[in-house]
Amino acid sequence: MFINKSMTVNVIKITEDKTLAQAREKMGKHGGIRHLPVVDDQNTLIGIITDRDIRSALPSSLDVCATDIHAASEKLKVKNAMTKKTVVITSEGTIQDALLLTQKHKVGALPVVDSGNKLIGIISVRDLLRAFINVLGIKEPGTLLCIIVDDKFGIMKKITDAIYEENISTGSILVARYWEKNKKAVFPYLLTQNVTGIKRRFQKLGFQLLDPMDWGIETEEK
Repeated sequence: MFINKSMTVNVIKITEDKTLAQAREKMGKHGGIRHLPVVDDQNTLIGIITDRDIRSALPSSLDVCATDIHAASEKLKVKNAMTKKTVVITSEGTIQDALLLTQKHKVGALPVVDSGNKLIGIISVRDLLRAFINVLGIKEPGTLLCIIVDDKFGIMKKITDAIYEENISTGSILVARYWEKNKKAVFPYLLTQNVTGIKRRFQKLGFQLLDPMDWGIETEEK
């Protein structure tokens, strides 16, 4: 799935000459957003400012009164607090690319730019979550199973055949690493609450069923 299918196109942005007070006001006016791409008069991306950047640039409420904080926010400019080395992505990037970038750089949103570094959109963690909710089909009620299988050719066909033979619709099937060598964890999201039959079928096939709540990223370290 490409970024241009999930990004926000009507970007709320700001210029570097605006004050921090104006940046705060704009964030609040548009639903409490936390990221404002900073552009020049040609719509070229030159940075990004976040609510955290603003808080860091202003005096602490423990040190000064609210009046002094407000005065500072009226005086300081966006260019004094913004991050200039912005992590970006292009519209040709994928949702997977965006997830890896946000995790690697620990950012909450990525400006989307064209080949000339012109701002054309923004994709936030919230947008990424919405995209994956749609991909996984978990808006519909169902049951998530976790199956531990040998990592070898033909296993996925056995799983999908078993689900089909039980006449169960599937929202999605994810495959993840497992901490035992040559094993995989398969997560089918089944659009039913009645999974007794399919569980029994999987066990007859020799698959190990694991409570999805017992699987976690940290287990990969074992």
